[in-house]
Amino acid sequence: MIQQSSIFEFTFLRHGESVGNAEERFQGQSNYPLTDAGRAQARALAERWLKDEVKFDLAVTSPLVRAKETAHIVAGALNSPLEEDPIWMERDNGLMSGLTREEVEGRFPQPEFRTPYDAFGESGEGDWELFLRAGKAVHELIKRPAGKYLIVSHGGLLNKVMYAVLGIPVQAHANGPSFRFGNTGFAVFNYVPPRHQWRLIRLESPE
Repeated sequence: MIQQSSIFEFTFLRHGESVGNAEERFQGQSNYPLTDAGRAQARALAERWLKDEVKFDLAVTSPLVRAKETAHIVAGALNSPLEEDPIWMERDNGLMSGLTREEVEGRFPQPEFRTPYDAFGESGEGDWELFLRAGKAVHELIKRPAGKYLIVSHGGLLNKVMYAVLGIPVQAHANGPSFRFGNTGFAVFNYVPPRHQWRLIRLESPE
């Protein structure tokens, strides 16, 4: 019988609405703070989890300000220790960073076919590179002691975390499933190391 003390629980949370989201920008690793609405989203989630007596042994956040603000609001309300780790930053989208959708369409017309190895925005992380970082991020998590962890990150990276956890291969031309994490959307997984067994407990997105 597997002891409860050997089981991980991971909650992968996307940050609240940022100024970049509101302006419909390709944020990448550019720094944008939360909007007032984004802060309200984070507070609402924290209040809900407080009511439900959700607890985390540790919260880990991307150092980008939109994720860090979200993490401080949620982890602070739940009295969870918090640390930053750059491996949880959003995709480096190269020269697209900070541009609006119209600007990207004008400067970076999409090719008829794109392989997983092609860079984003000429110099950023392609799908394969992002997938590898997501896998490494998950691997680093399971090197920690078993427990309950909150990870506050970004939609692009979390999509590839889902691929890594669920064993989905990266496909060309962005084909394959896409996991939509709206602002403060989250996924909860259990992981049992002796069986290498991942179990999706909940996938929730407010958008």
